[in-house]
Amino acid sequence: MTDTMQAALAETPGAPFRIAAVARPEPGPGEVLVRIAASGTNPLDTKIRAAAAPHARHPLPAILGLDLAGTVEAVGEGVTRFHPGDEVYGMTGGVGGVQGSLAEFAAVDADLLARKPANLSMREAAAMPLIVITAWEGLIDQMAVKAGDTVLVQGGAGGVGHIVVQIALARGADVYATGSAHSREAIEGLGATFIDRDEPVADYVARLAGGRGFDLVYDTAGGAALDASFAAVRRFGRVVSCLGWGTHSLAPLSFKGAAYSGVFTLVPLLSGEGRRRHGAILEEAAGLAEAGQLVPRLDPRRFTLATADDAHAAITDGSARGKIVVGIAD
Repeated sequence: MTDTMQAALAETPGAPFRIAAVARPEPGPGEVLVRIAASGTNPLDTKIRAAAAPHARHPLPAILGLDLAGTVEAVGEGVTRFHPGDEVYGMTGGVGGVQGSLAEFAAVDADLLARKPANLSMREAAAMPLIVITAWEGLIDQMAVKAGDTVLVQGGAGGVGHIVVQIALARGADVYATGSAHSREAIEGLGATFIDRDEPVADYVARLAGGRGFDLVYDTAGGAALDASFAAVRRFGRVVSCLGWGTHSLAPLSFKGAAYSGVFTLVPLLSGEGRRRHGAILEEAAGLAEAGQLVPRLDPRRFTLATADDAHAAITDGSARGKIVVGIAD
């Protein structure tokens, strides 16, 4: 094995990626060296590249890419859960100054990894970590969804939304999801009841939730959709948002004794706290995937390191029809 690897470097805001040979990392204590097969691409990656995501603390020049799937090449001191040859996936870098996944190798914290679902391709597995962890932290860790709950998902056809729908259904919940008219088929195909996002909240609460509201609401859109979530939740219910970054009136919640919490999936990567929980979530999610209850929706186009610019453009121009994945070892 050579001591260099190929990587896509984001050098200045908005500039094209430069494919370059860089030093191949070595795994330190508690780390795993992964030969990366595929890199999941997220909207956050495009914002970091545009220098529009200061919360990610990933200054350029840098290697981007939060999500990966690949094969363990070597393990560092103290790592016992993984061995060379294991197929793994995880949200492992691309923020906080930690190398991302648009490269042939990455040395990553073993706590952030889980074994890849056996029935999924590397591309499918690489699409999952960020959106699965985001969905899981809100729906299960914070709202403790259970069988019989009524769950409303704001943006049920989106990257996080379509995962929230599937996890809620796997837990036995009765699931409803908002979306545009063209997303109706996708939402209903997942098994949720479709709600046109332009329908007034009071109307769909009366029509579908007996006028009392939904037990749990997961907002993936922020802004007006989060305000709608506050109006749609029942008394003593719970609302979670992964985009609750605006200014909102909490009065609709307070008058119903309902609760709100936010999801910020980057905290373990940025702080070092809670990393093992991320690995544990992905272990549980792998079980759902292998049971056929969790399937990521991928954009059919194939990208490589050489066309990483096109992968980012597919997100920024709105043409993505599912998660965008860059093949590294294709």
